[in-house]
Amino acid sequence: MSESAGLDDLFSFEEEPPARSGRARGGRVRWLFRLLLTAAGVTAVVVVGLRAVGLQLSLGIVVAGVLAVLTVRRVTAALSPPPPPRSGARTPAGEEPGAYNWAARDALRAAINGWERPLDWSSGNQERFTERILPRLGELADERLRQRHGLTRESDPTRARALLGEPLWSFLDTPSRRPPSPRDLAAIVAELEKI
Repeated sequence: MSESAGLDDLFSFEEEPPARSGRARGGRVRWLFRLLLTAAGVTAVVVVGLRAVGLQLSLGIVVAGVLAVLTVRRVTAALSPPPPPRSGARTPAGEEPGAYNWAARDALRAAINGWERPLDWSSGNQERFTERILPRLGELADERLRQRHGLTRESDPTRARALLGEPLWSFLDTPSRRPPSPRDLAAIVAELEKI
């Protein structure tokens, strides 16, 4: 990662591709068979059409052209954005309305929920905060230290303490008797961003 990695970069992840099974191989063979069958059909139509108008073209050139067109079609279909949702409301052309669609499932919402729910759930309970949130914040601090300075709190506590600063170090090392307020959490996140 780059030097300017933010908290968003640490929360993002990429799903691993599923393990391939025999079904995937059968699907590939079926796809290849359909491609060849389609190419043969389109080639036959093109050759017949060309001969009907009195033109002759090498069969190899026609086959290569048809395969190129089918390949481009497949690539563009794979890269095209998903179709817009079918809803009764029309979306205005031009500028977006500026409202966030909270019902949509996206990575931003998943990352927010990954913190929002546990924070809300543990807001009045110190034991829950210490069990759920404090370890996450510690892992986040260790990851930032590892990425930026090549150490963790466990591997080099003295240097980590100096880099984190005394308030953040004591917050992560010795849990308080009450959960921090939202303002205190914002200050903690700001300190983590500075690492």
